[in-house]
Amino acid sequence: MDSIKAVLKDFNPTTDKYVSREFQTFALHLAEELDDYKHKALYMRLAKTVHRSILEKALTFAVDSRAKNKGALFMWKVKALRAEVKSEK
Repeated sequence: MDSIKAVLKDFNPTTDKYVSREFQTFALHLAEELDDYKHKALYMRLAKTVHRSILEKALTFAVDSRAKNKGALFMWKVKALRAEVKSEK
């Protein structure tokens, strides 16, 4: 995972015209890691609204598994982690 400084250093506004914010870069990273480019708009929404720690935990859980559909496993884990955080409050 690249730091914000590294992402902004590599950002080129002439070639990366559709990525203007850091959460968009993270969403594309999610889609790439999960091999699910079809749902990149969903990952954009999640990266914008859900806390980063929840997304990172779910990503490591999904990537480390041997599931065929890592996107579905990721979404299940996000739901479980959000419910866990909500129940703690």
